[in-house]
Amino acid sequence: MTPIRSRRENDILDSVTLERYRRSPEQGPAILFFSGGTALRDVSRILVEYTHNSIHIITPFDSGGSSAIIRNGFDMLAVGDIRNRLMALVDLSVVGNRELYALFTCRLSKRDTREELVKELERMAEGEHFLVKMVPEPMRAIICEYFVQFLNVMSDDFDLRGASIGNIMLAAGYLANRTRFESVLSTFSELAQVRGVVRPVLDKSLHLAAELADGSVVVGQHLLTGKEASPLTSRIEKVWLTDSLDAREPVTTCIADNLKERIAGADLVCYPVGSFYSSVVANLLPQGVGEAVAANGCPKVFIPNPAHDPELLGHSVADQVACLQEYLMASGAPDAQSALQIVLVDSQSGEYPGGFDRGAVEMLGVEVVDCSLMTESSSPYFDGERLVHALLSLI
Repeated sequence: MTPIRSRRENDILDSVTLERYRRSPEQGPAILFFSGGTALRDVSRILVEYTHNSIHIITPFDSGGSSAIIRNGFDMLAVGDIRNRLMALVDLSVVGNRELYALFTCRLSKRDTREELVKELERMAEGEHFLVKMVPEPMRAIICEYFVQFLNVMSDDFDLRGASIGNIMLAAGYLANRTRFESVLSTFSELAQVRGVVRPVLDKSLHLAAELADGSVVVGQHLLTGKEASPLTSRIEKVWLTDSLDAREPVTTCIADNLKERIAGADLVCYPVGSFYSSVVANLLPQGVGEAVAANGCPKVFIPNPAHDPELLGHSVADQVACLQEYLMASGAPDAQSALQIVLVDSQSGEYPGGFDRGAVEMLGVEVVDCSLMTESSSPYFDGERLVHALLSLI
């Protein structure tokens, strides 16, 4: 296979194009991200300056923190990462949105008694809580109704300590809409003037499982990321979806038609920085993802982590590319190059702990775009502004 010619840095930083996007973000391109977690939060806030049409496909398999409590209480998908991305895309210049943002990002106390926490939720439902009072109508009335609905379905032993108010409202909306999450997200996006589209890759309650090189099997996303449990000491060999934290058997499931349409409408598909397996690869597991990506003729780009990722023991950048290609073909892509064509790196400043071998990456049939993505203040991570500029220039 003949490697694709690499571009030079000055080929991708097009200031004229960037200024055109900045002046008319409502007409900006539809960049689609397969991601999860907080890795793209700052990038998303910068992105809205250039386009209001980005699409964020989020992994709903988180099994830790307050998301786990809501999942266990209502047998639903995880909403924490979805709420996080919605908030990153909120237009804070719109009247009332700063107040809505403050409410969505608020967490209940971890020290108060359950009785005190229930009373605080009741004040929110009645519109008497100071955070709710600040939200203008008609948003306030809708939010109060969601609090009422949550209080009506919440069990007597539901743990409210440290609960995210945004997660509670999304869960309430999910339950009130007969578990149709598309409707809930459309409502919240309209309320908060979200400058982009945020959707889970699946509207189902499933979990992530992994087999490690030592033969052990780990079930639960929270056990893979190195955040809520000790970091893995053995390399991840493969991942799949299961029905519950008590099950190891793989579950086969397909993405919905409306998600296929979102993918078909993208101007660029991005596999971005973030926890490699639990945030990026997990999005590629449902059937139909690879097929939909391959059917779209737009550019497809992978941005490997420039710094340490606990999920990438012993993985070089070439290993990551090969892994993405494998899962994309497993979910329907007819060949590797139809679903992944570009790898965006900063070989001068990025550490790439597993190693970056340009030749090895190019031999997989992908183009390497090597440019300056990091600043002294952003190191060891990419600078959000530079990363956004590079992506926009690849379209």
